[in-house]
Amino acid sequence: MQKSKFNVLLYFDGSQQSFSAAVYTATLFMNIPDMHLTVVEVQQSDEDSLGTDSNWKETWPVNHNADWMKILIDEADDITKNQVDKILKKTNDVFTLRGNDISHQVIYCNPSIADTADALVEYAAKKRFKLCIMGTRGLTSLKGLIHGSLAHSVLNKSTIPVLLIKKLSQEFIDGYCSESNS
Repeated sequence: MQKSKFNVLLYFDGSQQSFSAAVYTATLFMNIPDMHLTVVEVQQSDEDSLGTDSNWKETWPVNHNADWMKILIDEADDITKNQVDKILKKTNDVFTLRGNDISHQVIYCNPSIADTADALVEYAAKKRFKLCIMGTRGLTSLKGLIHGSLAHSVLNKSTIPVLLIKKLSQEFIDGYCSESNS
């Protein structure tokens, strides 16, 4: 009898917040052997497409290509640059090691927060995920207080648990970088 997988959805949009969520997800991946991860990206579309499934390695940041990461690296001292390299390498190593347990899904919808949240919640329910993980910076701006955020909208609409990850603490990062991949 085959044991069922613990299916987890990771929303990844290339932002610093979603990168923090991916790093946290990598720690879960190291500790939950039956976990299957689907990295979900949302793109704008004029069509009513359900989305496409592709190789997660095609979209995962294996180098410093995100705009926020370029700025961080350009403005960082050598210690910070070294730490970012360690975090990125370790996360890539964990995801590569468990590559057969990772898939990537692109969902197409209108770019509004409400439509994107609805698309994520609908996809998560349809595919019977056990957990949804998203990065968040929290409601820090007036716009965020008035309109809300994508992460909080998904949290409020979802019938499955949603784990929101804020910026990771230095203590977490130090522990993460010092752990072995085994």
